[in-house]
Amino acid sequence: MINRITSLSIERSLKYSFILLIMISVAAFTGCKGKKTDEHGHAAETHAEAGAKVDEHEHVEGDGHDHATETETEHSEGDGHDHSAVEEAGHVEGNEKDSEHTDEIAFSKKQAALAGLTTETVSPGTFYNTIKTSGQIQAPQGNEVVIAATSNGIVSFTNSSITEGTAVGAGQTIVTISAKKLLEGDPAAKAKIAYETALKEYQRAEGLVKDQIISAKEFEQVKLRYETAKTTYDAQASNNTEKGISVTSPISGYIKNRLVAQGEFVSVGQPIATVSQNKRLQLRAEVSENNYKILKSISSANFKLAYDNTVYKLSDLNGRLLSYGKSSGDQSFYIPVTFEFDNIGEIIPGAFTEVYLLSSPLENVISVPVPSITEEQGLNFVYLQLDEEGYKKQEVMLGQNNGERVQILSGLKNGDKVVTKGVYQVKLAATSSVMPEGHAH
Repeated sequence: MINRITSLSIERSLKYSFILLIMISVAAFTGCKGKKTDEHGHAAETHAEAGAKVDEHEHVEGDGHDHATETETEHSEGDGHDHSAVEEAGHVEGNEKDSEHTDEIAFSKKQAALAGLTTETVSPGTFYNTIKTSGQIQAPQGNEVVIAATSNGIVSFTNSSITEGTAVGAGQTIVTISAKKLLEGDPAAKAKIAYETALKEYQRAEGLVKDQIISAKEFEQVKLRYETAKTTYDAQASNNTEKGISVTSPISGYIKNRLVAQGEFVSVGQPIATVSQNKRLQLRAEVSENNYKILKSISSANFKLAYDNTVYKLSDLNGRLLSYGKSSGDQSFYIPVTFEFDNIGEIIPGAFTEVYLLSSPLENVISVPVPSITEEQGLNFVYLQLDEEGYKKQEVMLGQNNGERVQILSGLKNGDKVVTKGVYQVKLAATSSVMPEGHAH
């Protein structure tokens, strides 16, 4: 019995010692927190006071209270200040100051010089209503001829380098046609023989008709055969050479199409090549029936070729409106509109184009060059110059496009400086110079 009591006493002593050790540790931790509070000038408990509180409870079993929590609560109540709110307010204030310049793009003078950056000051002006459609460049009538074979035979080009685009002069020989080695014989030689025979017969018939040996009717038939042979011979003799019958170009220009190959057999009248002067060209645009009422007000046009990004203006090419259709075709729902202009650029007849038909003018319209517009996720932007090394990305709403300039419906005002060249370089600089929101301080 005594041994059992002794064992219970030992267990209780160990239990009290373990509880005491835990409470001393808690008091020490609470004392450290109190010291931190002192750094802010607030009242705090010392380690001795914390130990005293522990002593008051060291013999209490199953107290059920969290004294560390009570101590921490006392310090919080004694503070009287919300430090987290102050810190958050300071952080927000700093963000507001920084956000005033988050949309500015840094682009130095050196970078601008390397990019060849140019700007344009926005100002309202005249802008023409525009109809965008498609069209084709054509050669006008009279400025293009087809060279045809004047004899049967084998084609031989005088210059092997003659091909599409080769310049030729009026009267220049393009090909020679020879039939000397053919079974039917040389037509030029046959024409000469036929002419000489008809001439002798005609001369003899002249004496016979005078002596009334032959009738006047017979004489007329002989004369007809002679004149026919002479015509054929003259046509061949004027272009007859040692290599064969030469075929020349009636106008100066360039070879648009070469329709036969070297050594190919041709017949009389068969096309050999097409020569175009390329001085005046025509622009034929196809306009939808929906725009028929607007056709009367069309005065000029701009166009861009499929193989060239240059926008050509008919006003700079001595262009003029020739005509516009009064009805659509049997197999088309489009109405033709035809212009004529000088070919002072590298414009190829037959090329397809984008056409911007210009009609009635609009006044006080803000517009910018087409290259100044960038597109991102369906939205359109321009870049404005704020100062010598500062730029800004500005969203704009677009109106009509005449191929050279774009109407701006909103987003710009008079006096804004818009970047017109070097836009891509400024766009790249924007990704590195703009500080994102929520950045670290």
